[in-house]
Parts: sequence; structure tokens; C-alpha cells
Amino acid sequence: MNAPLKTDTLPQWRLDDLYSGRDDAKIEADMAKAKAANDALAALEGRFLASRTNARVLGELLVNGIGLYERATNGLWGVGAYAGLAASTARDDPAWAKFEADLRATSSQIAAETLFFTLELNQLDDNEIEAAFRAHPPAARWRPWIRRVRLSRPHELSPDLERMLIDRSPAVANWSRLSDETLAKLTAKVGKESLTLSETLNRLSDPDGARRKQAAQGLTKALEQRASTLALCLNTLAFEKQVEDRWRKYPSPAASRHIANEVHADAVAALEAAVVESYERVSHRYYRLKAKAMGQPYLDQWDRNAPLDTAAPRTYSWDQAKGMVLESFAALAPKFADTAQTFFTHPWIDARPRPGKQSGAYSHPVTAERHPYVFMNYMGERRDVLTLAHELGHAVHQTLCSPLGTLLADTPLTLAETASIFGEGLVFERLLANASAAERKGLLAGQIEDGINTVVRQIAFHRFETRFHAARLAGEVSAQEIGALWLEVMGESLGPAVKLNRGYEHYWAYVSHFVHAPFYVYAYAFGDLLVRGLMEKRREDPAAFAPLYEDLLAAGGTRTYVEALAPFGLNPREKAFWAAGMKQLERLVDAFEALV
Repeated sequence: MNAPLKTDTLPQWRLDDLYSGRDDAKIEADMAKAKAANDALAALEGRFLASRTNARVLGELLVNGIGLYERATNGLWGVGAYAGLAASTARDDPAWAKFEADLRATSSQIAAETLFFTLELNQLDDNEIEAAFRAHPPAARWRPWIRRVRLSRPHELSPDLERMLIDRSPAVANWSRLSDETLAKLTAKVGKESLTLSETLNRLSDPDGARRKQAAQGLTKALEQRASTLALCLNTLAFEKQVEDRWRKYPSPAASRHIANEVHADAVAALEAAVVESYERVSHRYYRLKAKAMGQPYLDQWDRNAPLDTAAPRTYSWDQAKGMVLESFAALAPKFADTAQTFFTHPWIDARPRPGKQSGAYSHPVTAERHPYVFMNYMGERRDVLTLAHELGHAVHQTLCSPLGTLLADTPLTLAETASIFGEGLVFERLLANASAAERKGLLAGQIEDGINTVVRQIAFHRFETRFHAARLAGEVSAQEIGALWLEVMGESLGPAVKLNRGYEHYWAYVSHFVHAPFYVYAYAFGDLLVRGLMEKRREDPAAFAPLYEDLLAAGGTRTYVEALAPFGLNPREKAFWAAGMKQLERLVDAFEALV
């Protein structure tokens, strides 16, 4: 029998190497420095266009202007990161909510004063910028950042309209805040217990079917009570997005996300098509097999992630999880393990679940001048070990590319998920290698379910968002209508072997990505299938792979996804690339079928 995990001994981060508290005088000083850099940049307004015929002067202005822009960004992002990090562990504290909101508003006002900068850069012709790079070579360092800025060139508005959008952004962000606070305050009545959202979701993987059902019913009731508020948040933000998309002339609701990710719409369409075509062979078939393995005609939705073994699942202490992550990273390359070790040596991880702490997990890079922080709610289960590996993969990636500086290190989401999912894969291989024969079937089931959750489920989320935003064009979509869309899309992806029980129509409400980052979710599927391709390359030649992979991560956002994968001989614009990744998942289902 496993000893129960003592969560009160798990690490909590300390943020005092950022600031000592809300009243730290350094916050005001750093905001003042950021404003000074921003003011210096504002003084250059008009000079970029005025120098367009003098390539050397324009090159010098680019170096000076982007340097000031980065200094201002570091100051504003550093203080903003502190506010967000602190607030994420205290969503029940109005003082932190106010502090975060006020800082966001102040930062927006400061940044608005240099709105002209990227607009002016985008008025320059390509040949003028290239001439500036040649005449003043240090400017060429910023080529990748300028390339990314110019992706939005066809969708920019007048300076006055751009300024208006910035000025009103803090008010719009309050709808996200309301959604966050509603979910953070959520408690589900589960038997005699009152559980947070994170604890309730974790209970859905309990080996006891009655406890899973009880948790699902408690979560259903809690979400149903809040569905109208959460639907209003989603509707309002979707309408705001609609208006802005219309003015910017984006061809689809997902177009702005594709630009931010630096991916082509055809690559995302190829990804979606490959995954949807595999629904029957992967998710539908797997859930039929799982129901058979559990001796049931079908799975209730709360059984979808149930362990096959009804005994208490194996739990892992924090030290065991840490050891597995470091050993797995070291097997790839010592540098990866050494970098990850620093996060355990310093108080840079917050893993302890507690009231007021929001659900989920992330690694926040802060700025390239600082270090990342890792956030999660560790419960000791296999998935938590993999989550730790996932977020530390992000943290290693963010650390390796930090020498580039904040602007160049900033990585599009589709490549930003590469290191995290790779980290998960490495740790899973170690879990499987150390498993007994009896444990292997359960671990194989877990690996398939993780793949389905990361690929199939996220593409289903993407399709849900697509249908919701299309419906929102005709007017506000009620919570009941949102629930119907949810059931339709999730039913398609899960298949007939999973019964979507009454109340499941409310489960869209806890997926915070829909509120915070519309169309973010396909990046998980993109990253997972991309990593499957990379892991195949590693198996072919581990020694040759490690330096190429380190180089990919250290390049941050300086390469497009096509450029980043070219050294590995991979082309993500082809449907065959994504279909090959789904074929790997299908082979895992084949192996599971042989055991069942």
C-alpha cells in the first residue's frame, strides 16, 4: 500500500528574488526605468521613416530602437510576471487581484506611448530593411524579430485605433479575471468532502469507480451553478475578438493565432485532418478495448481516465519524481539535467496544492534577464510526474534560449511545446522500463490516454472553438447551446464506447484556454506529433540527435517551425508528417489490443 502523499512538505516558490511584496520600492523603480526606456523610444517617432533612404542611419536606428524596446519590455514584463505569479497562488485574495489588474492597466498605458514603433517599421519596404542590414550589420541580429512583427502588417489599423485597443485592453482582460476567480473559488461537494477544482479533476482518475462517479457528479453540479457566468465571460471575449478580427480583416477566427504561432493555416488544416481521420482507429477503438478490459459494455465519461487496476494507484514522492526527471533528462544530454537541477536547488517551483491556488500547470519565463518559475499542483500520481517533466522541459527550453534576449527568445507556441512534450516522453520511457510485467498494461493504457488527451482531445477542443466562434457570429450563445456544441464535438472524438452522461455538457466551462488564448489548444497536438517525429530521429542516432536538439531549443524564436525541423529531415506542412505521428499512436493501440 502506498503511503499517502504529504502535500504540506512539497515545495513552494519564493518570489523575493523578483520582489519582496506588493509594497517593494523596486517595483516602482523598475516601472520608472521601463518608462524611461519607453520615453526614449517615443522620442524617435518619425525618424525611422525619415531615414528610409539612408540605409546606414536606418540600421543604427533599428539597433537603438529595438534595444530600447527590449529594455522597456523587460521592465514591464518582469513586474507583470511577479503580479501574475503571486496572484496565481492567491486567487481568493482581492488585494492580489487588484494589484495584478492595476499593474496591467499601468503597463498598457506606458506601452501605448510607443505604439508607433512597430507600425512605423511595417511602413518600411522589405528592400529598405534589407539595405539597412547590409549597411549596418549589427541590425541583422534582429531579422527574426522584425520578420515576426511584419507578419501582422496586412492586419494593422490606424495608430488611433491601435491606441484605443491598448487603452481598453485592461477592461477586456477583466472578463478573463472573472472567469479565473470563478473557477478558483469553485468547490465541489464530493461525498462528505469539499474539493477544489484541481482536487476534483484528480479524483476522476481514482481507482474506485464510485468515487469517480461521485467526483463527476459533484463537479457537474459546481459547474452547472457557474455556467451562466462562465458562458457570459466566453461570449463577451468572443464578441470582442470578433470586432477586432473584423477591423483587422482576418480571414478566420484562428488566423491571428496562426500568425502569432508563425504557422501556415494549411499546416494546421493538415494536422486537423490527419487527427480526425484517425478517430476510429485510435480513440474509438481504444475506448472499446478499455471498456472490454474493465468488463463493461461502455465507459461512463468519468471512467475515461480510470486506471485499469482497481487497487490504489502507485504514488510517487516528490524525491522520486525529481529523480526520474533528472535521470531522464541526463540520458538525453547532461546539460538538460544540469539546467533542470537548478530549479530544485532554488525555490523556483510551486508544487503544493492549497486553497486559493488556481488549477493547471505552467512554466513562466518572466524575461530573459531573470529565470523561469514552474507552477503545478502535485498529487503524487503518474500524471503529476509527467506534468513535472513537461513544465521542466519548458523551463530548460526557456533557460537555454535566454542568452538571445527576451525578444528573440520568445518562441511561438507550436515550437514552445516541443521541449515540454519531449520531457514527458523521456520520463514515460523510464517509467515503462522500470515497470513490472503486471504494471505494463496499465502504463501502456496511460501512454495511449496521454496521447489521446494531448492530440485527439486538443483537436476536438480546436473544433469546438471553431464551431463556437462561428455560432457567436449570429449572436450570444447560451450556456445550453455551448453545452450542445461541446457534446457534439466530444462525442465525435471519443466515439460510441464512451457515454457522455448528464452533466458532461458543462465541462467546457473549466477549460481556461478558451478564455485566455483562443485557438491555443491545437499547439498541444502540433507539439505532440512533432515530438513523436523527433523521438523517432533520436532512436535512429541518439548521439547525433542531442546537439541538433539543443541547437533547436537554443534558437528560441529565431527560426520558423519549417526551418527548425529541416535539420532533422521533417516537413510539417505535409499531411503525411502528421499522419505518421498518428500511426505511432495507432501502433500503441495495437499493442494494447494484443494484451486485452
